[in-house]
Amino acid sequence: MEEPIILYEDNHIIVVLKPQSVPSCEDESKDLDMLTIIKNYIKVRDEKPGNVYLGLVHRLDRPTGGVMVFAKTSKAAARLSEQMKNGDFQKIYYAVLVGILPKKEQTVTNYLKKNPINNMVYVCGQTVKGAKFAELEYKVLEENHNLSFTEIKLHTGRTHQIRVQTSNLGYPVYGDMRYGGENAVKGNLALWATSLSFTHPVTKERLTFKAEPPKDNSPWKLFDTSVSLKPTL
Repeated sequence: MEEPIILYEDNHIIVVLKPQSVPSCEDESKDLDMLTIIKNYIKVRDEKPGNVYLGLVHRLDRPTGGVMVFAKTSKAAARLSEQMKNGDFQKIYYAVLVGILPKKEQTVTNYLKKNPINNMVYVCGQTVKGAKFAELEYKVLEENHNLSFTEIKLHTGRTHQIRVQTSNLGYPVYGDMRYGGENAVKGNLALWATSLSFTHPVTKERLTFKAEPPKDNSPWKLFDTSVSLKPTL
């Protein structure tokens, strides 16, 4: 694999662009993952003789690309993890949804439960054992070819949350054969982590990093994705 795309790095954190189809960390597939890629890159670049510490603070689903931050020290990892729990991380995604949504801007709330046997997540009732509250906010930015280019802000970070909640509305993410149901459209999953904001674990400065989805890939090329420079939610 080519060298990773690094958006920012200092002694405490490293912010990178995760390609689609690359796991965030090692999984049962044993395919090369982002955590290992960055560790190996730092080890070779800095000529480190021993193991490289790199803390996994958050994950992106394997088919989802975009901005990720890793911690280079255990102290930074602990502080960033605490921010994740406290909701101080702001994550904005781009998603191309199948269909034209009647509501162009909406906050969506559900309760979700994961089935560990098939690793699928389902919408369920609030009283179901193991149910977790999930909330996101979306805004339609553009429509084309019966597709809706949307900006999505996560208020909670549940597994497969965007894919499950948008599919439950009847407008699945383009390329989502797992949750898309009868409205599924085959192709690369059109879900991209376009913006990540958090407080630096040491300097306390508020940082924001942005990256556009791959313009040459369908269906992104149908839309003006450059508006990622100006999130509206």
